This record gives sequence, C-alpha cells and structure tokens, in this order.
Amino acid sequence: MAKILEGSAMKFFNKWGIPVPNYVVVMDPNRLAQLGEANKWLRESKLVVKAHEAIGGRFKLGLVKIGLNLEEAVEAAREMIGKKVGTAEIRQVIVAEMLDHDEEYYISMAGNRDGAELLLSSKGGVDIEDNWDSVRRIAIPVDDAPSIESLTELAIDAGFPEGEIAERVAKIASRLILCFDNEDAQSIEINPLVIRKSDMRFAALDAVMNVDWDARFRHPDWDFKPVSEIGRPFTEAEQQIMDIDSRIKGSVKFVEVPGGEVALLTAGGGASVFYADAVVARGGTIANYAEYSGAPADWAVEALTETLCQLPNIKHIIVGGAIANFTDVKATFGGIINGLRESKANGYLDGVKIWVRRGGPNEAEGLAAISKLKDEGFEIHVYDRNMPMTDIVDLAMNS
Repeated sequence: MAKILEGSAMKFFNKWGIPVPNYVVVMDPNRLAQLGEANKWLRESKLVVKAHEAIGGRFKLGLVKIGLNLEEAVEAAREMIGKKVGTAEIRQVIVAEMLDHDEEYYISMAGNRDGAELLLSSKGGVDIEDNWDSVRRIAIPVDDAPSIESLTELAIDAGFPEGEIAERVAKIASRLILCFDNEDAQSIEINPLVIRKSDMRFAALDAVMNVDWDARFRHPDWDFKPVSEIGRPFTEAEQQIMDIDSRIKGSVKFVEVPGGEVALLTAGGGASVFYADAVVARGGTIANYAEYSGAPADWAVEALTETLCQLPNIKHIIVGGAIANFTDVKATFGGIINGLRESKANGYLDGVKIWVRRGGPNEAEGLAAISKLKDEGFEIHVYDRNMPMTDIVDLAMNS
C-alpha cells in the first residue's frame, strides 16, 4: 500500500469526473506568480495554500492559509517552502480555489477481502467522528457495482435531501467507485465534499488516498511517488528498497531513523520491533527499521545489507532473528555476507561492531560462513539459537 498526496488524488478525481476546485501544485513561489498571469481563477478567486506533504495537523502548525489573494498566496508559499517540521522539509505547496459552500459531506471507500465498502454521510467536515452514527454504508462485491438507484437510496438514508442533491451525490459516488477500481486504490476518503447551493456546484476539498503500489506497472500515467506515513518523504534509499521489495518473492523493508547509532538487520517484522524496543529500552538509539522475511532472494538481502551499512554514524549492526521456519539461514546469510564485504570494500564499516543471533534451516552452515568474516578484519560476534535474543543487545550496548 502507498499513500499519495492530495494533488495526485485530485488528478485522479479530475480523470474520473469527481468535481474538485481549481488547483496547482508548485515548488517555487515565483512559478505561482507566473501561473497567476496565465490563470484567471488565481487572480480573481480567494485562495487556500497548504503544505503539500504528509504532515498531520497542518492547520495547527500554520501550514494552511485561507482567504488569500494571489500576492498573499505567493508570500504564504514563500514562507512554507523550505520550512522544516520535525524531520520533514516542506518542498511544495498546493494552492486551490477557496469555495464558499453551504454544506459539508463525507464520502469514502475502502477495500476488504470481499471487495469494498462505500460510506456516505451528510454531516462531514472536522466533526465527522462525532457524527459517525450518521454514516451509511453499502458493500460492493468484487467485479460488481451498485446501481445509481441504489446509491441514491443510500444517500437519502444518509440524510441527503431527496431530489437533485441525493441524485448528484449518487453520481459522484458511482464515479468514486470507478476511480477506486480502475486506479487500483485501496482506500479513498473525501472530507469534506462540499456543495454551493446557489449554482449546485460540488467539490472535493480534501482527499486521502492509498493505492496498491505493486500495481503501478498497469498505470503508465502514474507520475507520482508514494509518500511516507512517518511525516516525511521517502528517502532515495527507502525508495530503492521498496522497488526491490515489489519485484521479489518474500519481503525486504527499510526505513531510516536519523541520528541513531545501532543499525538493525533483522528477520521478520516481529523480530524487528523486538530488537528496536530492546535497543531503546537499554538507552541506545536505532538508525533504522529493517526486515527481511519470507525467504527473499539472496541478492535482495545483499542490497538491503549494503543500504544499511551506508547509514551515517553507526557503531553497531545487529543481525538478529528468532528461529526461522522456512527462511534458509545459509542462503540469506550469503546475501548478508556479500553485502558486508562489498560495503567494507567501499570504505564503510570502519569501527563498526557486528552482532549476530539466528536460528533456522541450515543455521550451522550460515553461522559458520558469517563467522569467517573475522578472518577478513570484521569485528563480528556470532551466536546461535541458544543465545537469548536480548542478550546480544546487552552485549552491544555494553561493549
């Protein structure tokens, strides 16, 4: 699953006939001024400027400015772009037409094992959680779609006025279903969907959308990158591992944690969390989250190892895991060994201590092979399944 930014979601909505306000995404405030010369709506509309990054609570952080003219919008963009919020840096803003409206609605769709589910409410906006009892839903089986009539009935049941409003909401819902199915979406939330009754103009003012990133080979027009859920863009290294992960049997994962001194190269999600907690509980700092699982190819594990070894300022690498059921320890250790050798040859790992604890199929051969790195100048400490998992963390922290 991959989260996409609001501008990319809006582009999908335009494609599938879901109404949105006029908008542009810019990385340079001067470009916004130039666009204003070419687009009448930028000159004549009240504008909203929002940081176009995966940052929660943007309004409270001062990263949403409303009711601006073009000159004020350019200045707001200049203030936001380049600003750092935690570990995130704002690289772009989305500037949209500010629409006066009379009502705020809620519409969303999420996949499940039976297909998907569509949700509607006539009480959207920031208080949707307080009005969750107003939400009505309809199940949508795989390769099926509800009729406009059934969607209109759902809208009326959700509190929309009978007649044109309920019928228009039903049409928007049907287009959302088309967007969901054809863009390999996993979830879409529009909150709020607004209406200006004077001219019956609808618009999706905000959107959260997740797509199946592994399905991108079906979509040559996908010109965006996924965004991280941890409040910053994915790094180049993270994107490279994600690309490898999408092409292999099994899995490799990697997330950077700036400033840490202990790098983790662990087998399985459970072990990854276990070792991260153990390091932090003992006063250490982790440099990353990483895992390999499901018997991934040795070349993929090698790439993960090389990526991890290039993390700055690391003093320890913990190669840890429980006792595998089917992941071949010898095979995956082959990838780790090659990655460590390549990294050392490229000038990394000076002064870095390596701690290994693993069990599973062919563990004796794998542990013996990685132990031979001692003869090549690595400071490496190797233990089998008889070593308690947390003990190598203690050894590392006390060394």
